[in-house]
Amino acid sequence: MEPAPRPSFNPAGAGFLLASVTFACTAAGALIGWAAGSFGYGVAFGAVVGVPAGVATTVIRYRNI
Repeated sequence: MEPAPRPSFNPAGAGFLLASVTFACTAAGALIGWAAGSFGYGVAFGAVVGVPAGVATTVIRYRNI
């Protein structure tokens, strides 16, 4: 009996997941910043939160591959 084939790593999928989570956090930060009266700070804060969130999401998703 042969072992089950190991799933292959999809770099395009990983890149899309990273970019989409980062963009979503940046957009959320922009909306919160706009509502608070400082759009620029909201975008900056969203990006600072979004990059590690995107990396963590990608690592969790592709951890066992």
